[in-house]
Amino acid sequence: MQRVQDEYKYLPEEVMNYIATSLGITPARIFGVASFYSHFALAPKGKYIIKVCDGTACHVKGSRDLYKKLKDILDLGEDESTTKDMLFTVETVSCLGACGLAPVMTVNEEVYGKVDPKKAAEIIESYKEREQQDEQ
Repeated sequence: MQRVQDEYKYLPEEVMNYIATSLGITPARIFGVASFYSHFALAPKGKYIIKVCDGTACHVKGSRDLYKKLKDILDLGEDESTTKDMLFTVETVSCLGACGLAPVMTVNEEVYGKVDPKKAAEIIESYKEREQQDEQ
């Protein structure tokens, strides 16, 4: 299941059914595992997954404002977490383990510390520029 998620960035229902059939177990059991562990996603995610820490240190230092700013920058509605172009997904996590750098966010495996809303906008812009360069 982890390899499938690494490939698709989520677990498509038809693939979970295939896994269940291949293992001789019910699809409900696979779904149970996938929905229990927060590592697994049941909906498509963007190319760049932004995780905003909302642990105590980050929360106190403004991670909620950072999260809201990211959603504004990316034009995401209240119930949306992934941009329509499938480039970015924004989510909160309980802890990223970098309390001394609060507030912290990651973009895929890249860690950014002491991120304020202005710095967040610059980070997003750098990824958008990177994408434009890759298209050329």
